[in-house]
Amino acid sequence: MTTAHNIDLPAVLAERLTTCHPDVLRELLATFIHTLLGAEADALCGAGYGERSAERTNSRNGYRHRQFDTRTGTLDLAIPKLRHGIYFPDWLLERRKRAERALTTVVATCYLLGVSTRRMDKLVETLGITALSKSQVSVMAKELDAAVEAFRTRPLDAGPYTFVAADALVLKVREGGRVVNVHALIAVGVNAEGYREILGIDVSTAEDGAGWLTFWRSLTARGLSGVKLVTSDAHAGLVAAIGATLPGAAWQRCRTHYTTNLMSITPKASWPWVRTLLHSVFDQPDAESVAAQYDRIVDALADKLPKVADHLEDARADLLAFTAFPKQIWRQIWSNNPQERLNKEIRRRTDVVGIFPDRNALIRLVGAVLAEQHDEWAESRRYLGLDVLSKSRSIN
Repeated sequence: MTTAHNIDLPAVLAERLTTCHPDVLRELLATFIHTLLGAEADALCGAGYGERSAERTNSRNGYRHRQFDTRTGTLDLAIPKLRHGIYFPDWLLERRKRAERALTTVVATCYLLGVSTRRMDKLVETLGITALSKSQVSVMAKELDAAVEAFRTRPLDAGPYTFVAADALVLKVREGGRVVNVHALIAVGVNAEGYREILGIDVSTAEDGAGWLTFWRSLTARGLSGVKLVTSDAHAGLVAAIGATLPGAAWQRCRTHYTTNLMSITPKASWPWVRTLLHSVFDQPDAESVAAQYDRIVDALADKLPKVADHLEDARADLLAFTAFPKQIWRQIWSNNPQERLNKEIRRRTDVVGIFPDRNALIRLVGAVLAEQHDEWAESRRYLGLDVLSKSRSIN
């Protein structure tokens, strides 16, 4: 893509405005940015694009495309590539979203340490990381670490947080000269105004009671209170940690994860109709009907599949905890599916890295992704209505 460097600003503005194009501001911004990029590249080359000059020291070699988010929308920028060396404007690097800048610092750290993998090679080139010095990466990392730390330790003063969802993601980190699995513990809550918040993130060596207990204690110390229900998978030690730190909070076992658990003990030939029976429980119109249908299913399976029936009976209280709350919010609280979408976004970023150079890098990237999601939720519509939250808070 080529752009003339000397533009008639009033003429361009008048032309765009008279066409009444709905994306006028975005187009103008893209035009000006491309002009600036071209001018900076020409300055580095010692001559204008296509110009024959004895003072030329370098030349153009195509473009690398980058998505650039602005208040007018996302721009597809064509950044000039040089035949010798790499051009990447510092001002563009500073304007990146937190998550993208965090990803850059993590990948750059791997690159500078010589531990980058083949999956990173293309990303290293695309991000212009080879042009970054250790000091630039260090400055970016410190700024991001400070922002993420402030986000992770902020007071939780928008409560009560009636509903909370928790999950753990397994990620790989280099420690002590070897690669180990660690667990990123994440909690999301619905605040007093009905908006979702990222409550916290921490990294634990093992997904056990000690890790979850430390995590929940840190959340309550920051102000987490008024929790009526925590939805999660049956993570080791999680339920006990909830009981120890959130008195009065019930636990809802995620129906999606439970379905997977039940499938693992059900004969393959029987699973289609067992799954249909289980799903019928959640199609009932009220709490009484849910309980009655659950009874019918357990009774129906007792003779044919006693192991499955026992599994269902043992899970009854935890799987049906959602029925204590208003019907209109059952879908939002009976599973971790809303958080699974957040997990996919985290995975999309972390899969690029594969193995993190250290825990700080992991927290930087995951924390930045969560901080961005937190901001987006704050600007979106309410997740739960105020009336239904008020009713839910009155339930004992």
